Amino acid sequence: MQAEPKTTFPSDIEISRATRLKPIGEIAENLGISKDDIIPYGKFKAKVPLSYINEEKIAQSNLILVTAVTPTKAGVGKTVTSVALSLGLNYIGKKAAVALREPSLGPCFGMKGGAAGGGYSQVLPMEEINLHFTGDFHAITCANNMISALLDNYQFQNSNTDKALDRIVWRRVLDVNDRSLRNIVTGLGGNANGIPQEAGFDITPASEIMALLCLSTDFDDLQRRIENIVLGYRTDKTPFTVKDLGVAEAITVLLKDALLPNLVQTTENTTAFVHGGPFANIAHGCNSVLATKMALSLNDYVVTESGFGSDLGAEKFLDIKCRLSGLRPKATVIVVTTGALKLHGGVAGGDISKPNLEAMIAGLPNLQRHVENMRNFGQSIVVSFNRFKYDSDEEVNYLADWCEKEGVVFAINNGFTSGGEGAASLAQKVVDLIENNPSKDINFTYELTDPIRTKIEKLAKKIYRAAEVNFAPTAELKLKSYERNGWGGSPICLAKTQFSFSDNPALINAPVGFTITIKDLVINAGAGFIVAVAGEIMRMPGLPEDPQAYRIKLVNGEIEGLS
Repeated sequence: MQAEPKTTFPSDIEISRATRLKPIGEIAENLGISKDDIIPYGKFKAKVPLSYINEEKIAQSNLILVTAVTPTKAGVGKTVTSVALSLGLNYIGKKAAVALREPSLGPCFGMKGGAAGGGYSQVLPMEEINLHFTGDFHAITCANNMISALLDNYQFQNSNTDKALDRIVWRRVLDVNDRSLRNIVTGLGGNANGIPQEAGFDITPASEIMALLCLSTDFDDLQRRIENIVLGYRTDKTPFTVKDLGVAEAITVLLKDALLPNLVQTTENTTAFVHGGPFANIAHGCNSVLATKMALSLNDYVVTESGFGSDLGAEKFLDIKCRLSGLRPKATVIVVTTGALKLHGGVAGGDISKPNLEAMIAGLPNLQRHVENMRNFGQSIVVSFNRFKYDSDEEVNYLADWCEKEGVVFAINNGFTSGGEGAASLAQKVVDLIENNPSKDINFTYELTDPIRTKIEKLAKKIYRAAEVNFAPTAELKLKSYERNGWGGSPICLAKTQFSFSDNPALINAPVGFTITIKDLVINAGAGFIVAVAGEIMRMPGLPEDPQAYRIKLVNGEIEGLS
């Protein structure tokens, strides 16, 4: 007797398990990588040595950036689009790969449950990528906290001497959402246990080690960046660095494997490099330079993404990652959903899946702002629409007509339900755009020679459309100190909410004329940028009322709850 056909769409994990993965050595050999050169992590994951990076081939290949409108709390499917586009490119006969960030355990066990794409557009093995993967996050956590331990030991051994630091600014990290660790006291329990002092934890993606590893170009550059990390200040206000502590080589050793890009595959057995994972609302939000360059060295088209909307991720991808690495995208894809537009049109989050053409139209200024910003950078744009079953033909047709009037290429992405075939139209439109009207060289938001204040004001006014920027007293003092210490030529990494162009998450759509307040500045001299903190932004998230961890379990040897 035949079984009844399944009428519901399979879950991400069901699709993942049903995919027949190829041995990672076969994936490598298809790229021209000897399977004897890779460093396998089980059957389906591997590290690739940096010797396969080829600068001449990089210059000939086509880099595609995927960004998005200002997202809903559930996102807009940017990773799904990135994976789907790489599948679509291969489907139409191009040699293509996707280069993505690694998921963080904090959001996976908190809100998201996973961050490896979805449906038939995933990177695999999904469960392993979402969990410990190849140990990169743990290596970064260990390196960060090793510095903390060595720094505390330095203070302990030099207490009551003129070598002791006046102020420590280095924080510990953990890849877990734990609000109780944001501010702590260490060294309690008597003199043998250290010196009592205030301390705290950030989440691992916020670690400067994560940021600098993702911007490093080789092992020497990695060590140089580690040496430049500012740990604190002496009594004469001069900075004290990892180089001064004398442990840069030891920390580099802890990261020697983590620096190598990770090779995995998609639901259609095509190439994926998944490496590094800084958040875009508190860091620069891009996968590693090395993984992007590795992918470009071995493929003709590479799709990569940046975190959240284009005001956060794409701006930092262009103003920081591209500026420092020399990478240049040939096209930018902006992901949009009717749900996101309806949210910006004033609809409550619980109602964005209901037909509402008027609300969608009211939210279009948000998409228009993102389009304008990317055009101002010199980018050629495709608007990729992720269609859901609740989207009406009237809404989709209106959006397509709007894009045509704006002179923007519009494509519907069905990669979630149909993989590469469903993204073929999107892929062809991206290829046509690259061949006929590729992006121009990047028109950066500011010059590195601009004063720190000017750079921040240009970001706030050009990208966010703020009327004014206020600097809190703490930020003012640090601004002057950073310029005195020679860091004035650094790019700016603005940390703010991902839910608004402003620093107020409730100010939706495309606000203008508001004031942004810079509460603090943080020097990341190792990464090579200054973090400007705007509004209420947490570097250590907390767990929600109903964490995803309640649904993650092992059933008959298989993981449930990751998606």
